[in-house]
Amino acid sequence: MSTAILTGQPVPGSSIEGDLRSLGFDVRFAGDAVEAETLLAEVPGDERVALVDARFVGHVHALRLGLTDPRFPLAAIPGAVTARPAGRPALTRAMARENSTGGGTTLVDSLADRVLAALDADGADVHRPELGTLVAAVPADPQARNEARQAVADVDDEAVRLKSAVKARDGFFTTFCISPYSRYLARWCARRGLTPNQVTTASLLTALIAAACAATGTRGGFVAAGVLLIASFVLDCTDGQLARYSLQYSTLGAWLDATFDRAKEYAYYAGLALGAARGGDDVWALALGAMVLQTCRHVVDFSFHEAHVVGTDATVNTSPTAALSDRLDSVGWTVWVRRMIVLPIGERWAMIAVLTALTTPRITFYALLAGCAFAATYTTAGRVLRSLTRKARRTDRAARALADLADSGLLADALAGVLRRLPARPPLGARFLVALPGAVLLVLAAALEPYGSALPVAAAVLYALTSAAAVALPLKGALDWLVPPLFRAAEYGTVLVLAARADVNGALPAAFGLVAAVAYHHYDTVYRIRGNAGAPPAWLVRSIGGHEGRTLLVTVLAALLTASQFTVALTVLAVAVALVVLAESIRFWVAAHQVGAPAVHDEGEPA
Repeated sequence: MSTAILTGQPVPGSSIEGDLRSLGFDVRFAGDAVEAETLLAEVPGDERVALVDARFVGHVHALRLGLTDPRFPLAAIPGAVTARPAGRPALTRAMARENSTGGGTTLVDSLADRVLAALDADGADVHRPELGTLVAAVPADPQARNEARQAVADVDDEAVRLKSAVKARDGFFTTFCISPYSRYLARWCARRGLTPNQVTTASLLTALIAAACAATGTRGGFVAAGVLLIASFVLDCTDGQLARYSLQYSTLGAWLDATFDRAKEYAYYAGLALGAARGGDDVWALALGAMVLQTCRHVVDFSFHEAHVVGTDATVNTSPTAALSDRLDSVGWTVWVRRMIVLPIGERWAMIAVLTALTTPRITFYALLAGCAFAATYTTAGRVLRSLTRKARRTDRAARALADLADSGLLADALAGVLRRLPARPPLGARFLVALPGAVLLVLAAALEPYGSALPVAAAVLYALTSAAAVALPLKGALDWLVPPLFRAAEYGTVLVLAARADVNGALPAAFGLVAAVAYHHYDTVYRIRGNAGAPPAWLVRSIGGHEGRTLLVTVLAALLTASQFTVALTVLAVAVALVVLAESIRFWVAAHQVGAPAVHDEGEPA
């Protein structure tokens, strides 16, 4: 239960008490600051509390934005200030100091605003939501009150609430083909008490049914799969809009939304491959290639974000490439073209759905691979140029995040410890160049040598050494954000090539399962870092081998086992990795949700 303390003399005809109760607050009344401090002390420390001026005039949604958002310990709008349990000590101290000084020397009469000024003086981080056209005011006289009431009547706060439910930055297909009606679906869900997590789960189930339809291999199944995939995406948009509409943000919800997006897409790839196999066409290599390419694209996005958006000492990107990008964004149509050509999730799923319904799985995968390859080249090239021309130093936070994303196991850590003690070290800015030769030679050895050759094993040993050398020193070079995606490409690519070279039924599906399990671990690492929860525990990374350990193991298995035995070994490895990473991931996120970890909401670029 949340508690709101109304301060000051009640105003006849005011709706503030009813508005607060409609938002779930238990309303109490305080005639002065001393009584308000007493009531504040009586509210249990594990509950949200708000101080609201009884003269407040404004929209209900302004109060909702200011007083109910779960992401911020402290928040305020004119005439109201609130604190979640984490912010209660700061609010209590500010209230006590305000009472000790009498409050008579301040320029504002509202107790809530005086306490807010005291919080600011203490250096507290108080969130102030953007209200836009919404009204939130404490009128000083009847005339000002009438004017404020008229301003409230002139703005439809429900229309504002619906509009703000849509993500500020999204792709063309999502913005113009989905959001115009999905926002109303989000409101429908909110009015029936549905939660974003329930809608997220419904989206997952719909996508899994779509994958099952695709797996039938019939034209009717492909058409149904395409329709259901679009329906799943509508629900995927709806869950985020419902979270924004009702301010139901949570750590668990953000993880479910992000994780289920990947699970839906990759399960659909598997469904298409199964459907193609029923028709006599083996496209498992294409399905696995699409998953590898898409995952590497995402890791590029995540690594660049950690190294540049939140991990440098520069507040503004002053590189010529960034300046050109800003100029292009100033021209309306180029904004949408640039968002479309990177093939975000909306455009990508729409393309997959249409091609599934109208063509074959092979054509669908060819188009997907071509589109993702172009998008990956375009975005990576632009980011490389920005990195080379931007003058900024990478922070220890960035280096730590990149090291966590690298996913180095016990072998790489041990080798890195030895290399750190050597007198000759690579230049600080050359970590990516140190890792590149070993990764390239590994994939080439696996691709060019016949199945069963020992050369890929030797290449994997070299890869372990170069990858260890790359992470032996902090990843603070201009291009060192490319190290994690390079490791992903090397590991996933090696598994794909060796399974293809085995050339037996079941090898590529087994490889698909292994890469999916490992990719889940890598995505989970990203979401923990983005949620400020830190990387997965070291025991987990070491128990599943790290990227270099898994790669070496797979090459050894390919050299020692027959193709059929190799397929069984890949299947066992996939199941083992999946069980370990899923168990730890679910345990962590459920525990984080239960202990009230800070709520998370990602408004970044569409994946």
